[in-house]
Amino acid sequence: MSKIPYTGKSQQARQGQANQQTNVPADPLAPAEEFVPSENPLLEDPDALAARLAESEDFVRNNRSLLLGILAVVVLAVVGGFGYYTWRNQQDSKAQASMFRAVNNWEADSLNKAIKGDGKAPGLTTVANEYGNTKAGNLANFYAGVASLKKGDYKAALDYLEDFSSDDYLVQSRAYSLMGDAQLELNKPKEAADLYAKAAEHNANEFFSPGYLLKEGMARELAKDDEGAVKAYDRIITDYPTAQEVAEARQYKAKLEK
Repeated sequence: MSKIPYTGKSQQARQGQANQQTNVPADPLAPAEEFVPSENPLLEDPDALAARLAESEDFVRNNRSLLLGILAVVVLAVVGGFGYYTWRNQQDSKAQASMFRAVNNWEADSLNKAIKGDGKAPGLTTVANEYGNTKAGNLANFYAGVASLKKGDYKAALDYLEDFSSDDYLVQSRAYSLMGDAQLELNKPKEAADLYAKAAEHNANEFFSPGYLLKEGMARELAKDDEGAVKAYDRIITDYPTAQEVAEARQYKAKLEK
Protein backbone atom coordinates (compact mmCIF):
# COMPACT_ATOMS: atom_id res chain seq x y z
CA MET A 1 0.00 0.00 0.00
CA SER A 2 1.36 3.43 -0.94
CA LYS A 3 1.90 5.89 1.85
CA ILE A 4 0.16 9.27 1.48
CA PRO A 5 1.91 12.04 3.40
CA TYR A 6 -0.20 13.95 5.90
CA THR A 7 -0.57 17.49 4.50
CA GLY A 8 -3.07 20.27 4.79
CA LYS A 9 -4.79 18.88 1.71
CA SER A 10 -5.09 15.29 2.92
CA GLN A 11 -8.44 13.78 3.85
CA GLN A 12 -7.35 13.49 7.49
CA ALA A 13 -6.41 17.14 7.62
CA ARG A 14 -9.71 18.23 6.08
CA GLN A 15 -11.64 16.12 8.58
CA GLY A 16 -9.62 17.58 11.45
CA GLN A 17 -10.26 21.12 10.25
CA ALA A 18 -13.97 20.38 9.91
CA ASN A 19 -14.06 19.01 13.43
CA GLN A 20 -12.33 22.12 14.77
CA GLN A 21 -14.63 24.50 12.91
CA THR A 22 -17.87 22.75 13.96
CA ASN A 23 -16.69 21.62 17.43
CA VAL A 24 -17.88 18.08 16.61
CA PRO A 25 -16.40 15.57 19.10
CA ALA A 26 -14.27 12.73 17.80
CA ASP A 27 -16.72 10.26 19.35
CA PRO A 28 -20.10 10.65 17.62
CA LEU A 29 -21.85 9.23 20.70
CA ALA A 30 -20.33 11.85 23.00
CA PRO A 31 -22.63 14.75 24.03
CA ALA A 32 -22.27 17.97 22.10
CA GLU A 33 -20.61 20.98 23.74
CA GLU A 34 -22.87 23.27 25.72
CA PHE A 35 -24.13 26.46 24.04
CA VAL A 36 -22.05 29.54 24.92
CA PRO A 37 -24.26 32.56 25.49
CA SER A 38 -23.62 35.92 23.75
CA GLU A 39 -20.90 38.14 25.19
CA ASN A 40 -23.35 41.09 25.35
CA PRO A 41 -25.96 40.26 28.01
CA LEU A 42 -28.03 43.33 27.13
CA LEU A 43 -29.04 41.76 23.84
CA GLU A 44 -30.10 38.50 25.49
CA ASP A 45 -31.31 39.48 28.96
CA PRO A 46 -34.24 41.97 29.21
CA ASP A 47 -33.63 42.38 32.92
CA ALA A 48 -30.04 43.48 32.33
CA LEU A 49 -31.23 45.99 29.74
CA ALA A 50 -33.85 47.37 32.12
CA ALA A 51 -31.25 47.73 34.85
CA ARG A 52 -28.92 49.64 32.53
CA LEU A 53 -31.71 52.01 31.52
CA ALA A 54 -32.57 52.60 35.14
CA GLU A 55 -28.92 53.51 35.84
CA SER A 56 -28.99 55.98 32.93
CA GLU A 57 -32.16 57.60 34.24
CA ASP A 58 -30.61 57.93 37.69
CA PHE A 59 -27.51 59.56 36.18
CA VAL A 60 -29.60 62.09 34.26
CA ARG A 61 -31.72 62.83 37.34
CA ASN A 62 -28.71 63.30 39.62
CA ASN A 63 -26.75 65.43 37.10
CA ARG A 64 -29.62 67.39 35.59
CA SER A 65 -28.12 70.82 36.29
CA LEU A 66 -24.76 69.87 34.83
CA LEU A 67 -26.28 68.40 31.68
CA LEU A 68 -28.56 71.40 31.18
CA GLY A 69 -25.55 73.69 31.62
CA ILE A 70 -23.58 71.80 28.95
CA LEU A 71 -26.56 71.90 26.60
CA ALA A 72 -26.94 75.65 27.16
CA VAL A 73 -23.26 76.24 26.36
CA VAL A 74 -23.54 74.27 23.13
CA VAL A 75 -26.69 76.13 22.07
CA LEU A 76 -25.14 79.51 22.88
CA ALA A 77 -21.99 78.62 20.93
CA VAL A 78 -24.01 77.67 17.84
CA VAL A 79 -26.26 80.73 18.05
CA GLY A 80 -23.32 83.01 18.81
CA GLY A 81 -21.31 81.65 15.88
CA PHE A 82 -24.20 82.14 13.50
CA GLY A 83 -24.82 85.63 14.85
CA TYR A 84 -21.17 86.61 14.47
CA TYR A 85 -21.09 85.27 10.91
CA THR A 86 -24.19 87.30 10.01
CA TRP A 87 -22.85 90.44 11.70
CA ARG A 88 -19.50 90.14 9.96
CA ASN A 89 -21.15 89.82 6.54
CA GLN A 90 -23.20 92.93 7.27
CA GLN A 91 -20.08 94.80 8.34
CA ASP A 92 -18.29 93.75 5.17
CA SER A 93 -21.18 95.05 3.05
CA LYS A 94 -21.05 98.39 4.90
CA ALA A 95 -17.29 98.57 4.43
CA GLN A 96 -17.57 97.93 0.69
CA ALA A 97 -20.19 100.66 0.34
CA SER A 98 -18.08 103.10 2.33
CA MET A 99 -14.92 102.32 0.37
CA PHE A 100 -16.44 102.65 -3.11
CA ARG A 101 -15.89 106.40 -3.47
CA ALA A 102 -12.47 106.25 -1.81
CA VAL A 103 -11.29 103.69 -4.36
CA ASN A 104 -12.54 105.91 -7.19
CA ASN A 105 -10.47 108.76 -5.78
CA TRP A 106 -7.49 106.41 -5.44
CA GLU A 107 -7.76 105.40 -9.09
CA ALA A 108 -7.99 109.06 -10.09
CA ASP A 109 -4.78 109.80 -8.10
CA SER A 110 -6.70 112.03 -5.70
CA LEU A 111 -4.65 110.52 -2.92
CA ASN A 112 -5.59 112.90 -0.10
CA LYS A 113 -9.29 112.39 -0.77
CA ALA A 114 -8.77 108.66 -1.08
CA ILE A 115 -7.01 108.45 2.28
CA LYS A 116 -8.90 111.03 4.33
CA GLY A 117 -12.25 111.20 2.54
CA ASP A 118 -13.81 113.91 0.40
CA GLY A 119 -16.55 115.17 2.72
CA LYS A 120 -19.16 112.97 1.06
CA ALA A 121 -17.71 109.57 1.85
CA PRO A 122 -15.13 108.32 4.35
CA GLY A 123 -11.54 107.72 3.31
CA LEU A 124 -9.54 104.54 3.29
CA THR A 125 -8.14 105.28 6.76
CA THR A 126 -11.61 105.37 8.28
CA VAL A 127 -12.68 102.19 6.53
CA ALA A 128 -9.51 100.37 7.60
CA ASN A 129 -9.89 101.48 11.22
CA GLU A 130 -13.63 100.84 11.57
CA TYR A 131 -13.92 97.67 9.49
CA GLY A 132 -10.45 96.18 9.81
CA ASN A 133 -11.85 92.73 10.62
CA THR A 134 -13.68 92.49 7.29
CA LYS A 135 -12.41 91.66 3.81
CA ALA A 136 -13.15 95.18 2.58
CA GLY A 137 -11.45 96.73 5.60
CA ASN A 138 -8.40 94.54 5.02
CA LEU A 139 -8.28 95.64 1.39
CA ALA A 140 -8.56 99.27 2.49
CA ASN A 141 -5.22 98.80 4.25
CA PHE A 142 -3.63 97.81 0.95
CA TYR A 143 -5.06 100.79 -0.94
CA ALA A 144 -4.11 103.17 1.87
CA GLY A 145 -0.58 101.74 1.93
CA VAL A 146 -0.10 102.26 -1.80
CA ALA A 147 -1.56 105.77 -1.62
CA SER A 148 0.72 106.69 1.29
CA LEU A 149 3.72 105.32 -0.59
CA LYS A 150 2.88 107.47 -3.62
CA LYS A 151 2.52 110.50 -1.36
CA GLY A 152 5.92 109.89 0.19
CA ASP A 153 4.54 109.02 3.61
CA TYR A 154 6.63 105.87 3.90
CA LYS A 155 6.11 105.16 7.59
CA ALA A 156 2.34 105.25 7.16
CA ALA A 157 2.66 103.05 4.09
CA LEU A 158 4.50 100.44 6.15
CA ASP A 159 1.88 100.56 8.90
CA TYR A 160 -1.00 100.02 6.49
CA LEU A 161 0.70 97.28 4.51
CA GLU A 162 1.74 95.42 7.65
CA ASP A 163 -1.92 95.25 8.64
CA PHE A 164 -2.85 93.78 5.26
CA SER A 165 -2.93 90.06 4.46
CA SER A 166 -4.24 88.14 1.49
CA ASP A 167 -4.78 84.54 0.42
CA ASP A 168 -3.96 85.63 -3.13
CA TYR A 169 -0.24 84.91 -3.36
CA LEU A 170 0.32 87.49 -6.10
CA VAL A 171 -1.25 90.32 -4.11
CA GLN A 172 0.51 89.29 -0.89
CA SER A 173 3.87 89.15 -2.67
CA ARG A 174 3.17 92.60 -4.09
CA ALA A 175 2.48 93.88 -0.58
CA TYR A 176 5.85 92.55 0.64
CA SER A 177 7.59 94.25 -2.28
CA LEU A 178 5.84 97.56 -1.59
CA MET A 179 6.94 97.33 2.04
CA GLY A 180 10.46 96.82 0.74
CA ASP A 181 10.10 99.99 -1.35
CA ALA A 182 9.04 101.91 1.75
CA GLN A 183 11.99 100.60 3.76
CA LEU A 184 14.36 101.50 0.94
CA GLU A 185 13.01 105.07 0.91
CA LEU A 186 13.53 105.18 4.68
CA ASN A 187 17.22 104.34 4.02
CA LYS A 188 16.94 100.82 5.39
CA PRO A 189 18.33 98.74 2.51
CA LYS A 190 18.88 95.56 4.55
CA GLU A 191 15.27 95.51 5.73
CA ALA A 192 14.17 96.27 2.20
CA ALA A 193 16.24 93.40 0.80
CA ASP A 194 14.73 90.97 3.30
CA LEU A 195 11.23 91.99 2.22
CA TYR A 196 12.08 91.64 -1.47
CA ALA A 197 13.43 88.15 -0.73
CA LYS A 198 10.20 87.36 1.11
CA ALA A 199 8.19 88.54 -1.88
CA ALA A 200 10.26 86.36 -4.21
CA GLU A 201 9.88 83.26 -2.02
CA HIS A 202 6.15 83.65 -1.39
CA ASN A 203 4.81 81.04 -3.81
CA ALA A 204 7.78 81.58 -6.11
CA ASN A 205 6.96 81.78 -9.81
CA GLU A 206 8.70 82.66 -13.05
CA PHE A 207 6.60 85.75 -13.70
CA PHE A 208 7.24 87.91 -10.63
CA SER A 209 9.96 86.28 -8.53
CA PRO A 210 12.83 87.32 -10.87
CA GLY A 211 11.86 90.99 -10.56
CA TYR A 212 11.72 90.78 -6.77
CA LEU A 213 15.10 89.02 -6.70
CA LEU A 214 16.61 91.74 -8.86
CA LYS A 215 15.36 94.36 -6.40
CA GLU A 216 16.75 92.26 -3.57
CA GLY A 217 20.18 92.16 -5.19
CA MET A 218 20.23 95.93 -5.70
CA ALA A 219 19.17 96.50 -2.09
CA ARG A 220 21.90 94.13 -0.88
CA GLU A 221 24.43 96.17 -2.80
CA LEU A 222 23.22 99.35 -1.09
CA ALA A 223 23.56 97.54 2.24
CA LYS A 224 27.20 96.70 1.33
CA ASP A 225 26.31 93.00 1.23
CA ASP A 226 27.95 92.07 -2.06
CA GLU A 227 27.90 88.36 -1.31
CA GLY A 228 24.16 88.45 -0.69
CA ALA A 229 23.63 90.47 -3.86
CA VAL A 230 25.55 87.91 -5.94
CA LYS A 231 23.40 85.12 -4.48
CA ALA A 232 20.24 86.98 -5.47
CA TYR A 233 21.50 87.53 -9.01
CA ASP A 234 22.57 83.89 -9.24
CA ARG A 235 19.06 82.81 -8.24
CA ILE A 236 17.67 84.66 -11.24
CA ILE A 237 20.24 83.22 -13.64
CA THR A 238 19.94 79.65 -12.34
CA ASP A 239 16.28 79.31 -11.39
CA TYR A 240 14.70 81.54 -14.04
CA PRO A 241 16.98 81.33 -17.11
CA THR A 242 14.27 82.56 -19.51
CA ALA A 243 13.30 85.62 -17.47
CA GLN A 244 13.96 89.05 -18.95
CA GLU A 245 15.80 90.04 -15.77
CA VAL A 246 18.60 87.56 -16.50
CA ALA A 247 20.58 90.04 -18.64
CA GLU A 248 20.57 92.67 -15.88
CA ALA A 249 21.41 90.05 -13.26
CA ARG A 250 24.48 88.94 -15.27
CA GLN A 251 25.57 92.55 -15.70
CA TYR A 252 25.26 93.44 -12.01
CA LYS A 253 26.92 90.20 -10.94
CA ALA A 254 29.87 90.80 -13.29
CA LYS A 255 30.46 94.25 -11.77
CA LEU A 256 30.57 92.81 -8.26
CA GLU A 257 32.99 90.03 -9.21
CA LYS A 258 35.62 92.27 -10.82
